[in-house]
Amino acid sequence: MRLSTVLAATAMTMLAASFRASPAQQPSERVQVGLLECRGGASVGFIIGSETNLGCVLHVDGMPEGHYIAVIKKVGLDIGLTEETKLAWNVFAPTARLGPGDLAGNYAGVDGSAVVGIGVGGNVLLGGSNNSIALQPVSVEDAVGLSVAAGLESLELRPGR
Repeated sequence: MRLSTVLAATAMTMLAASFRASPAQQPSERVQVGLLECRGGASVGFIIGSETNLGCVLHVDGMPEGHYIAVIKKVGLDIGLTEETKLAWNVFAPTARLGPGDLAGNYAGVDGSAVVGIGVGGNVLLGGSNNSIALQPVSVEDAVGLSVAAGLESLELRPGR
C-alpha cells in the first residue's frame, strides 16, 4: 500500500510540473488553432514503458474535421492496465491555419497519471514540423482501469480516416 502511495504522489508531481511548464513551452509567436481529441482502448503498462494506439480528431473552427492515428509510447514508470483512454489538447501552431495533415509528426514531453477505477493524468507535448507545434492539455486525461505512470512520452501522429 505504501508503494502505491509513493507512485501516485510521483505521478501527480510530474503532472503538476507539466502544467507549470506549459506557459514556458508556448512561445508568444504560436497561436491556438484548434482542439485535438483522442480516444483509445485498452493499454497495459510494463513497468518501464507502454504503447497505446488512439484515434484522434482535430477540431478547427470553420474547417472540416482532421482525422489522425496516434501512437503514444511512454518510457519510465508505467504499471497497470487501463480499459479506455480519452485525451484532449489545445493545439498551438506558428500560423492560425493548418492544412490537412499538418499536425502529422512526432511529439515528445513529460507524462504523469494515476488511475484507480477512474483516474487522471496529463502531458505537455512539443513537436510536429520543425518542433513548431505545441499540444497542451485542455483538461486532465480521463482513463478507466488501475495504473500509475510517470516519465517521458512520445506521440506519433499520422493522417487517418
